Amino acid sequence: MGKGGSLSDGVIKKIILSYTYVAIWIFLSFTVIVYNKYILDKKMYNWPFPISLTMIHMSFCSTLAFLLIKIFKVVEPVSMSREAYLSSVVPIGALYSLSLWLSNSAYIYLSVSFIQMLKALMPVAVYSIGVLFKKEGFKTDTMVNMLSISFGVAIAAYGEARFDTWGVFLQLGAVAFEATRLVMIQILLTSKGITLNPITSLYYVAPCCFVFLLVPWIFVELPVLKETSSFHFDFAIFGTNSLCAFALNLAVFLLVGKTSALTMNVAGVVKDWLLIAFSWSVIKDTVTPINLFGYGLAFLGVAYYNHSKLQALKAKEAQKKTAQADDEAGRLLEERESEGNGRKSETQS
Repeated sequence: MGKGGSLSDGVIKKIILSYTYVAIWIFLSFTVIVYNKYILDKKMYNWPFPISLTMIHMSFCSTLAFLLIKIFKVVEPVSMSREAYLSSVVPIGALYSLSLWLSNSAYIYLSVSFIQMLKALMPVAVYSIGVLFKKEGFKTDTMVNMLSISFGVAIAAYGEARFDTWGVFLQLGAVAFEATRLVMIQILLTSKGITLNPITSLYYVAPCCFVFLLVPWIFVELPVLKETSSFHFDFAIFGTNSLCAFALNLAVFLLVGKTSALTMNVAGVVKDWLLIAFSWSVIKDTVTPINLFGYGLAFLGVAYYNHSKLQALKAKEAQKKTAQADDEAGRLLEERESEGNGRKSETQS
């Protein structure tokens, strides 16, 4: 094969790998969501203890992250002072624990399909909180886009057959806490030059989440668990569920590291539609035409938002390349001028 053939083989291999990473992430994200629903839903496995389930995940992920970093040294730990941990990681851990607690609680009251529709509000929440904390600039066209997404989700909620006010409140709370966490990562970590991949994130954040969840667990779920004497811890169910949750974090690391965060957003849209189809066809959740119409509107809004972000990134990259080219041209011009001056001085002497 010639050089051109080798290049095309390399490109094909890169494309196949990218699609493989996307497929793995979609599969694991899909599995974790459906598995959590199965465990928590009263009509299925019937173990409605979202704080306990989240704590099992956190303890499992903490242990594996510790082994990967400290024992097997697969990932390098991030050097972090006690002050940095308390001021940066602890607030993020608190927000993450609340986000996980509320989102897992929502599975008890709402269908998988409707939860995915409500999650379409995430860009709205991230943008609004970003503007509030002055990490995003207010733009009228972006706000109109956010309102169109919200309008679509409102229509989907109106058409929901199993609408539960408490469940919606829990899911919206989860979206708000998760959006705040994402903005706080920019403010408390990225701005200070602290970069955490999913493994180091779990190493630092998961133990913190476990401690935060311990307080509500003692008062909310422990008394009920004590009364449920018939319950026996199923290592097969909770072990595989926790392993899937940990594998999902690894998949995020692979997907974002080998492709981009935008690819993950697009893959997330595909995953949401697959979950809605699965929820309707396999779990037999009711998905109404009004549901689909509303979510379709929200989906178009999210797709436009992702497209706008991609265009902004491309424009930024183009500006950077233009500035680098200008700097290079200026440097070459200076070199030529200095060479010309040197020749002149030699002629004169």
